[in-house]
Amino acid sequence: MTATAGDLLQTTVRALAPDPETNPVVPLVERGEAPVRLLARLALEQQWVIPADRRSFDHLAQRAEPAAAAFFTTLATGEELAAAHLEAFARAGGVTEDTSRGYVPLAGCQAYPAYVSWLALNAAPADVVLALTANFSAWGGYCARIATGLRTHYGFGDEACAFFDFFAAPAPDLDEQATAAVQTALDTGTLDPDRAHTYGSLLQAYEGMFWETLR
Repeated sequence: MTATAGDLLQTTVRALAPDPETNPVVPLVERGEAPVRLLARLALEQQWVIPADRRSFDHLAQRAEPAAAAFFTTLATGEELAAAHLEAFARAGGVTEDTSRGYVPLAGCQAYPAYVSWLALNAAPADVVLALTANFSAWGGYCARIATGLRTHYGFGDEACAFFDFFAAPAPDLDEQATAAVQTALDTGTLDPDRAHTYGSLLQAYEGMFWETLR
């Protein structure tokens, strides 16, 4: 039986899902054991990641056929919304404008957006849809746990937690767009599941590098 887009997305998400307990930072925040300076560093690194990813998604939208373009356009719009929320989290973590201007990002944290940029330039957009969907599943789970830890142990309010709430929230419209994009690529023979799996594996590795470096 030929796999549907939904089957392929679910299989890929399961295959690439990392062990949530191997993340060296999220459990610390969840337990209230992460120092505030680590939270500030997380905000500062994300101030570089978010705009880079937005531009990558914009470029993928320009390269993609309509179904995949809709997915990437939604992602780019989401990054704009996330950027606004990020400022509140940064302030709650003690990040000032001077701190932000003078911050030198860590190479290990910026490897992830650098690879997303590589995908935007080199990969077939439909393959990237599949790879990113698997990665976003893990990222959303991390954000939900961080938001809980920030509220429980650090006294952060809704505004300061909104960045993580945004990514942790279900996104049924985005899921539908991903399914439509993958199904279109399957129907037209333009999807390479093995290549997409490789992209997803690398994204997860760079995601892990982000957290390891942050610690």
